[in-house]
Amino acid sequence: MRILIMGGTKFVGRHLATTAIAAGHDVTLLNRGKSGGDLFGDSVRPLLADRDDPDALTAALADGEWDVTIDVCAYVPGQVTALADALGGRGGQLAFVSTSSVYDPEGPGFTEDSRLLELDGPVPTESTPATYGGLKVLCERVALDRFGPATLIVRPTYVVGPWDHHGTLDYWAHRVARGGEVLAPGDPDAPMQIIDARDIADFTLAGVATGLAGTFHLVGDSGTATFRELLDAVRDAVGPPGTTFTWVDDAFLLAEGDRLPLWSAGDPSEDLISTADPRASLAAGLTVRSVATSARDVLDSPATGMSADREAELLTRWHARADLAG
Repeated sequence: MRILIMGGTKFVGRHLATTAIAAGHDVTLLNRGKSGGDLFGDSVRPLLADRDDPDALTAALADGEWDVTIDVCAYVPGQVTALADALGGRGGQLAFVSTSSVYDPEGPGFTEDSRLLELDGPVPTESTPATYGGLKVLCERVALDRFGPATLIVRPTYVVGPWDHHGTLDYWAHRVARGGEVLAPGDPDAPMQIIDARDIADFTLAGVATGLAGTFHLVGDSGTATFRELLDAVRDAVGPPGTTFTWVDDAFLLAEGDRLPLWSAGDPSEDLISTADPRASLAAGLTVRSVATSARDVLDSPATGMSADREAELLTRWHARADLAG
């Protein structure tokens, strides 16, 4: 297949490009060239443009036709509109990488047809934590309007794996690999869904190869996983004997002003988003790497996040508080 990837050199896009190249596809990458623009050398056709400049985008895409366009980096609906205008019907099937944050769910176990976030007032021109999910909803709607019902929309949850510039699972793998007493934040029974970026790439590319259309959660293989189960799996994979977790409550950590990856900080809406129903994607062929595999693989990435000294300080204060209360 001739595949155009919008982005392709950072995290999810990099895995999509790597997987597509390995499968022998003819791959074109369009990006700004600011994060590994020559990463793949002669294996891809590189196009340079800022997608926020419609004229530059149109010029970059003036020559070519593709069977599939994969968009991993649209955050506002105008970017999808500009892409459709620039391609002029030459982009083939669109695969749009969205997010599980598009939902305003009424309860756990929500499906792809559940209630979505709706933004009030004028459409924001910038994606922020407050507007991210609502803007992705609008992006999806433009994608369906401009690219048609053959569009494939994937909605991942927390994405982990190699090359994660956010260090989502990386922090926990590196910290647990050091062993000892590990500070774990919040409620151990809080729901938790993750997906390896390589599984997103495999599902998306297999889907477009068969003409799969529709909307699918990419949230792992369980709708009932917990934070405790995730960290236990990391410990089983990379933790030395004697590694233990001390669960520290939300209020204490919030008062200290610290944040840790994957912790919802006790926000019920954040916890609810990690209860999506995965059955549609599993039925469509999603296969999921184990947490253990992802944890071992990210150990090659640099350690990120809270320092050992800061963690020790927080644990000391937490135990002192518990002693006083007892």
